[in-house]
Amino acid sequence: QVQLVESGGGLVQAGGSLRLSCAVSGITFSINAMGWYRQAPGKQRELVARIDTGGTTNYADSVKGRFTISRDNAKNTVFLQLNVLKPEDTAVYYCNLRAPYVDWAVDRGFWGQGTQVTVSS
Repeated sequence: QVQLVESGGGLVQAGGSLRLSCAVSGITFSINAMGWYRQAPGKQRELVARIDTGGTTNYADSVKGRFTISRDNAKNTVFLQLNVLKPEDTAVYYCNLRAPYVDWAVDRGFWGQGTQVTVSS
């Protein structure tokens, strides 16, 4: 079956960095789009970054210039580099895999279990 396994979360001070990974198995990774979402306590889940099959990326305004999404098709893995972290970045981060034609405004595809990122001030 399809599995997405996130790793790399943790506790970091404001201004610090983390690198999240999401390893995918059970599906052809290279033909699917990938995204990272996050959900903070009491808030709705939000799309943070996405990357299509050709490597084109898109970011939420709140993370633009600080976060970088990338993919390694040879390793079936998508990454999210988080730099200049702020306390408001604290959330559970989830990776998502979906077919490339699916609108990012809808809840579709496969999800990982999430990884906690906590940024202290």
